[in-house]
This record gives sequence, structure tokens and C-alpha cells, in this order.
Amino acid sequence: MPGRPLRLLTGVRFDVLDVPAEAGAQALRHLAPGSPVALRGDRMELLVAAGSAEELPGLLDWLEWSAVALDLGVLGAGDALAAPVPPAGVTVPARPGAAQPRAGSVQGAAVWLRPPGPGSEVEASLPAMPAVGREGSAPDLVRLVDTVAAQCHRVRLRRLRAGLPTACRPVQPLAFS
Repeated sequence: MPGRPLRLLTGVRFDVLDVPAEAGAQALRHLAPGSPVALRGDRMELLVAAGSAEELPGLLDWLEWSAVALDLGVLGAGDALAAPVPPAGVTVPARPGAAQPRAGSVQGAAVWLRPPGPGSEVEASLPAMPAVGREGSAPDLVRLVDTVAAQCHRVRLRRLRAGLPTACRPVQPLAFS
């Protein structure tokens, strides 16, 4: 359908951590240089290894963040992410019968802060649990989540002190049951 953004299925090749951009910026040091990251308004979408969404509640509990209200969303199996606009100068192959948007043509659309490499497999660069991931090659999901949680908490405290709203954008609430 023309004008309808491409949707990327999560939970198959990657999951997504959705965090305030300010918190995500601090977490970039825990990502491999080729690890894809998108920016959507004041939110950052960090691509992580598939299966990470299911691990997140237990990981936050283990890191002792589960009792803290965090502005952290997650997309995993059964969810989808609106595809970020390709970086300037990158052409997207046309799908039969589909209108192709130009880079930057969709107002409010996400843009790649760190785009995936063209034609390359990105899974090896995505943060993963050490026992599940490719030991030594993938960034550590535990360190990434701990950094993101701490930064989300700091952002929330700054907003509270400034009298700003702290409600998060609903993505997928974390369930701790």
C-alpha cells in the first residue's frame, strides 16, 4: 500500500530496546561499531539479539532494577518496528508494486543513527546474553541493560526535579509475573 511504512519483524533476527535518546546515547559505548541504532524523535531504538526481549525482565530483576519505574520499552517476538528511513544516498531496492519513499520524506519517521551495513549479517554485532551469544564477539547485553537502566533512571529523576512529565511512550510493557 503506497505511503505505508515498511515494518521490520522483531524476534526473528533481532529485538529492540526502546529508550529515551539521552539514555541511549550513554549506552552507545557498549555497542559494536556496526550495531544498528535508530533515532525516532526523542527515543532511541537499540537493536539487540533476538530473544533479548524475553530475557529482559529476569535480567532487570537480577540487576536489581525491577522495582524502579524505567522509561524502557522492548519489542520482541510477534512485534514489528517501523523501518527507519535509509541514510541519505542509500537507495532501497523496489518491491514489486510498492511505492518507494525517499530518504527523509516521512515526517516523524525514525532515521538510522547507525545503519546496518548493506547486504551484511548484523546478528554477530548485536548485544546478547553471554551464555546465548557468540562469546567474545557480541557486545554484552548485561552491561548494555545495566547502563540503559541507570541512564533511564537518571533521566526520570532529572525530569521529576524539573517538573516535567515522566510517562514513557507505550511500546510493550515489561511483565514481571
